[in-house]
Amino acid sequence: MLWLLAAVILPAVPIAFWKTGRGNAAAIRATLYKDPQCSCCERYASYLREHDFDVRVLPINDLASLNRQHGMPEALDGCHTTLMAGYVVVGHVPIEVIQRLMTEKPDVIGISLPGMPSGTPGMGGPKEGPFTIYGIGKKGQFVFATV
Repeated sequence: MLWLLAAVILPAVPIAFWKTGRGNAAAIRATLYKDPQCSCCERYASYLREHDFDVRVLPINDLASLNRQHGMPEALDGCHTTLMAGYVVVGHVPIEVIQRLMTEKPDVIGISLPGMPSGTPGMGGPKEGPFTIYGIGKKGQFVFATV
């Protein structure tokens, strides 16, 4: 009889956890949409995985339409779009900014580091200055972080 109780209860218990430098938290699943020919997007997905995100990569031929569908303005487009925890994350956003987004849970559509700046996670090359990450809220875009 105990095995029957375990068979009913155990599937309802969340078993996926991820470990970060700040302790345990529930796993964050992410879907990264990218141009089928882009390799830096694969490197960015690996970067997220190194920080314990569960990332699925899906090639898409019309990333701009996906961004518009999710409320991202054209000026903030990047080379890939990641959907995670109810947010849209566009471009090569550093992990500390994503962790801030996940911790603070602001009332925004998402965040973006537009373009493909050198020195960002997944891009390689030298960092040529601070990165400005924009938030997209109900009243438009604003500077969410500078790193």
